Amino acid sequence: MKMNLRRTRQSCWLLLCLLIWVQAEEIPPEVEQLPTITNQSPSTLVAFPFDEEFQIKCEAKGNPKPIFWWKRNGEEYDPLSDPSVTAQKNSGTFTIYNNGNLTSFQGKYRCYASNKLGTAVSEETEFIIPNVPKFPKEKLEPIVVEEGESVVLHCNPPDGIPPLNIYWMTLDLQHIPLDERVSVGLNGDLYFANVEDKDSRNDYCCFAGFPRIRTIVQKMPMALVVNSFKSANNTESTDKSGPGANSIKQRKPSFLKPSLNDSSHITVLKGETVLLECVPAGLPTPLVEWIKVDGRMPTDRATEENFGKMLRLDQVSEEDNGIFRCIAKNDVGKATYDFYLTVEEPPRWKIKPESKTYTIGSSADLLCEAFGKPEPVITWEMNGIPIEQLTPSFRHKITQGKIELHNLQQHESAVFQCAASNKHGTILANANINVLNMHPIMMTADEVKYNTVAGNSVFMDCRVFGSPAPVISWTREDDIYSVESLRHNVFENGTLEIKNTSKEDSGTYICLATNSLGKEAITAVLNIRDSTKVVVLPVNQSALRSSLAELRCDVKYDITLQHAFTLIWEKDGEELDVTSTDHRNRFSVKDGVLYIRNVSLDDEGVYACIASTPLDMASARALLTVLDVPDPPEHLKLSDSQNQSIRLTWKQGSHHNSRITECIIEYEENRWEPGRWHEMERVPGIQSSVLLTLTPHVSYRFRVIAVNAIGKSKPSQPSARHLTPPAAPDRNPDNVRGEGHNPHEMTIKWQPLKPVEWNGPGLFYKVSWRLGGSNDSWEEVSVRQHSHTVKHAPTFQLYDIKIQAVNDLGPGPEPQVKHGFSGEDVPLEAPQKVSVDIINSTLIKVSWSKVPKESIRGHLRGYKITYWKVQHSHDGKRSHSDKYFLTFEGDRNHGMVPGLDPFSEYFLTIMILNGRGSGPESQPVTFSTPEGVPSPPDILELALISKDAVTLSWRPPVTPNGIVTHYHLQYQLINDTDEIGELVGIQLPNPDTLQWDISDLKSNSKYKFYLRACTVVGCSKPATEEGITTIQQAYGSTSQGISTQGWFIGLMCATALLTIILLILCFVTRNKGGKYSVKEKEDMHPDLESPSLKDEIFGEYSDNDEKPLKGSLQSLNGDLKPAESADSLIDYGDADHGQFNEDGSFIGEYAGKKDRGSAEGNRNSLIMSQANA
Repeated sequence: MKMNLRRTRQSCWLLLCLLIWVQAEEIPPEVEQLPTITNQSPSTLVAFPFDEEFQIKCEAKGNPKPIFWWKRNGEEYDPLSDPSVTAQKNSGTFTIYNNGNLTSFQGKYRCYASNKLGTAVSEETEFIIPNVPKFPKEKLEPIVVEEGESVVLHCNPPDGIPPLNIYWMTLDLQHIPLDERVSVGLNGDLYFANVEDKDSRNDYCCFAGFPRIRTIVQKMPMALVVNSFKSANNTESTDKSGPGANSIKQRKPSFLKPSLNDSSHITVLKGETVLLECVPAGLPTPLVEWIKVDGRMPTDRATEENFGKMLRLDQVSEEDNGIFRCIAKNDVGKATYDFYLTVEEPPRWKIKPESKTYTIGSSADLLCEAFGKPEPVITWEMNGIPIEQLTPSFRHKITQGKIELHNLQQHESAVFQCAASNKHGTILANANINVLNMHPIMMTADEVKYNTVAGNSVFMDCRVFGSPAPVISWTREDDIYSVESLRHNVFENGTLEIKNTSKEDSGTYICLATNSLGKEAITAVLNIRDSTKVVVLPVNQSALRSSLAELRCDVKYDITLQHAFTLIWEKDGEELDVTSTDHRNRFSVKDGVLYIRNVSLDDEGVYACIASTPLDMASARALLTVLDVPDPPEHLKLSDSQNQSIRLTWKQGSHHNSRITECIIEYEENRWEPGRWHEMERVPGIQSSVLLTLTPHVSYRFRVIAVNAIGKSKPSQPSARHLTPPAAPDRNPDNVRGEGHNPHEMTIKWQPLKPVEWNGPGLFYKVSWRLGGSNDSWEEVSVRQHSHTVKHAPTFQLYDIKIQAVNDLGPGPEPQVKHGFSGEDVPLEAPQKVSVDIINSTLIKVSWSKVPKESIRGHLRGYKITYWKVQHSHDGKRSHSDKYFLTFEGDRNHGMVPGLDPFSEYFLTIMILNGRGSGPESQPVTFSTPEGVPSPPDILELALISKDAVTLSWRPPVTPNGIVTHYHLQYQLINDTDEIGELVGIQLPNPDTLQWDISDLKSNSKYKFYLRACTVVGCSKPATEEGITTIQQAYGSTSQGISTQGWFIGLMCATALLTIILLILCFVTRNKGGKYSVKEKEDMHPDLESPSLKDEIFGEYSDNDEKPLKGSLQSLNGDLKPAESADSLIDYGDADHGQFNEDGSFIGEYAGKKDRGSAEGNRNSLIMSQANA
């Protein structure tokens, strides 16, 4: 509100500046001047009884100060000499007190203000003392009329201050019903177009209300007696026009109002409202319509009231002159009445005489013209005295609308009064004619500072008085020439306007006023400031209810106005007080940003940031739209009820700015799951009605949930409950199946119907079965549970099955035939013709012949292969290792067995699987795998190191995977510099060789050695070792020399201590349920077989161990892909417990210790230092 007031003041200031040049001439107070009325009472002043005092005002200015005197009803009246009133000093205003004796003050008052130059006269004020309205006490005789006749009950309300409100009521304050037949007229009378028997009563009361004096008075009750006619059967006739009412004579319309004494000529003043009234009588009751005979009915200003009996014309104008006709019609005839409307007007000013200052010896015309209807008469007074009473001393020429003033002299200064009168009133205007010569007098202070912002207009005041009227010019202090441009404008009163100002307009300006008697000047200082601008505007946005909304408003303004700068926020035009109790917890403003926390639906609206300085303001607006789930649907109704359907309709609630996309219809029944709601149907959001398909024998209630992009509404209130009649089942159970858990049995199962699907009481199931494919008669049984077991059935036999739902009203539809099998038994035979094909050293293909179907005795699940390895002891005896198993799903005749050990002897059997179990094993088949690549030599080490030679020793491969035929040795120089020596190879043909001497090496150099074991298939990965030759001949290893060093012993002790602490921390963490990250687990369990950086230097010569595949053997459709197999994955079976190496070797569930395939030996280089030489 403060901002609104500030904007209003700024707007008013600009408006005053724009209109200042049309103001009346202003004379400095120190200059002698005629009296001027500045304040007076309105033309009518009513003394309401509840007011304590009444002030009749008359204020005037002039030099010398005027004295005041009054006339009341044309006679002089002196308030100062009347002790019953209080008069103010130096004022014509006086106060009348309500002491219970106001009647003597009633009359018309006129004020006169006089000084030695002349007299000003106020307009006339009528002081009205209203009487307290009262109805006379009288005895009213009952009014007796015959049924069907018309009658008028007269109110005759007392006189009082308008407006007057009339009410017709009974003694118990019940309003008399009004309609086309009974109505109240403008004069307050109660009119009956025709009376009926029910109109008889003895307490018709007229109440007259005078709201301005807060008074309601009541007339004495009146009685109306209606003599009714009886029909032939001695019953009251209610049809006044039917055969039973022949004694009531119908009458064509006539008019109760206007009466014969009322004039049809109506005079109304322009701009007022006129009411034309026609109250008809007749039987049947006439209806009234209105037309304008000689022109168009002004439908935009004409309305019919009081059941068409009154025509109301607002803002009457000249075009409404003419004839308005009311027409009353009934079945018998019609009647018309014409109103002749004349529009007149009280006097209004066309040219109002103007006050003005004239120089001595000048001449002028004083004009006064008015219009009105009838034409106003113009009369003149001077100083309150009619001009005709001043002749012959008045020397100037007078006509009705003009006084010609010639050669004015200073003593002829006077106040002229012009009065325009017709029969509707009189208007009065004063015109001060000042005659004097005066040099310019500045009425604006010097060095006034004006401030505005760039782009606005500024008005700099230069009010001056002088006679003759001074000529005014404006110049800048730094420029001798007058300011002249399209942006500069000097008004008649001297005000300088500069439009679209800029910073260059700042400076000092001089206003110079000149006439024949002298000159006068003032200066004005103009400062142009930067305008206030919103540089970052708030943007329209949508916010979810309960979320946070932010509206940003960054403002740029003149820094010199910082002390008076304000930034406020409005919502929907009202200032938002963020410090109030209602807003403090949710609204806040920081750095120009409005934060709205926990947004509610009431927060939706237009927000405006308003930045203001004393000079200007800037604003920006944004719409905040609050999104929320819809309101629940309302007004649920059920209609169009059928046996198994009903229509549900509803009315959507508010969508809260997010379109409703769908409606969810839910139902609840009170028999099986009372209080639990189930989804029934979904319909588009534009739909508000749906025909629902129902289930028999269910007591339904429905509710609707509306859905929009935000979410679901709360459920609507439930509908009325609807009960559907029972019926036979309309569906049978689903998921019908037959299965056997034991031989010679079959259990028939199905998905039972839900209770709401029973359709009636007494539900049970008729179970039917017979051998599949036969035409035997059906065996049947009726059960109430949802399963049945058939005894003494053949093993694994196909059956036809039917399940039908039945209730007390009959069976459901004919069921579909389903199929099932009786119980399985274990297979009787093993697969025959088992053969083995060797694929490679680790993979074989097993083939077999299929078992006859009748021997399977169940659903074929697959085949199970059992195999085991033959062990050879030192004494030549053979033993069997742990057994391994592979299963192959489905009906097939071969499979792949991976992961075997090369150069090994195996036994293998196969059996068939069904749902009951496995059959007998086949006869064992023996096969041997071919040789493969061995594992690296074990424990390669430097046994002896000298100045230019080394001795290598090793052990045979742990897993030779065949017969080792020879070893392949390689070595090369690998000093820590960039020097890399040539790779030298040596073939060791004797497989029993476990040591080798290498000579001709460089002294004090580092070498790396690679040793591979080979079979006829190929060579293993290398075992590696490094060593450094000595400067002098020496024996021993670097590790022995280092182990004797003190620093090495300390390092080892510290390492051991840290390891113990780490183990303790891990133990504590695990006991507390701590979890290791993946990285920590990788650090705790490193891949011991990962390649080292050194290994990468020599390309194919990797010292990595062979890596086993992670995880067990896969199922029949697994992901195992041996590199050497061209068979489909389906050929590989499911191992019970197994794991494969890259070479295909198999590690079973019951296998012993897994030998490490890498034999790098001691990776610590053996060095003979000079100190140990």
